[in-house]
Amino acid sequence: MKKAIVVLATALSMSGAFAQNAATPAAPSSAAIEAGVAEHQQRVEERIAFLHSTLKITPEQEALWKPFADQMRTNGRTMGEMFKQRAEGLGTRNALDDMKEYAQITQAHADEMQKLVTAFEPLYNSFSADQKAIADKTFRHGAPERGGKGGKGGNRQRNRSGSQSKPAGAAPAASDPAAQ
Repeated sequence: MKKAIVVLATALSMSGAFAQNAATPAAPSSAAIEAGVAEHQQRVEERIAFLHSTLKITPEQEALWKPFADQMRTNGRTMGEMFKQRAEGLGTRNALDDMKEYAQITQAHADEMQKLVTAFEPLYNSFSADQKAIADKTFRHGAPERGGKGGKGGNRQRNRSGSQSKPAGAAPAASDPAAQ
């Protein structure tokens, strides 16, 4: 009996060490938020340049490329602005508001992706067989060359900030949110 009381007392005294503090995280500074938005737009521009080169866009395809690239930029600005608003409100939302805001971001992403598909379709239809093969490989989610295992995310690692990063050498699919 004494042993059970000692074990119970020890467990109770240690439970505080394992308890999670539900303190509200501090909102990032506006400078940090702006830097994140600028970094996101830079990644979009890098992705556009990468796709233009990788897909071997011809001079004849430039007129079809431009609306696609412009839509990627628009998607990047839209999502950047939504994540900026989300970051600015960090610590002020309750769980329900947080879910609602995330649902809005998810819906906006779906809407923006549909616009991207609409812009990409005529470009894709203008591709040669070789360009289509490159596009199919480049845009495929979960492809082994991207580190995936049949789905988005595959072998992603967590970086210091806790967000996911892609495996070294893996090119993100154009439909990845970070590419928009």
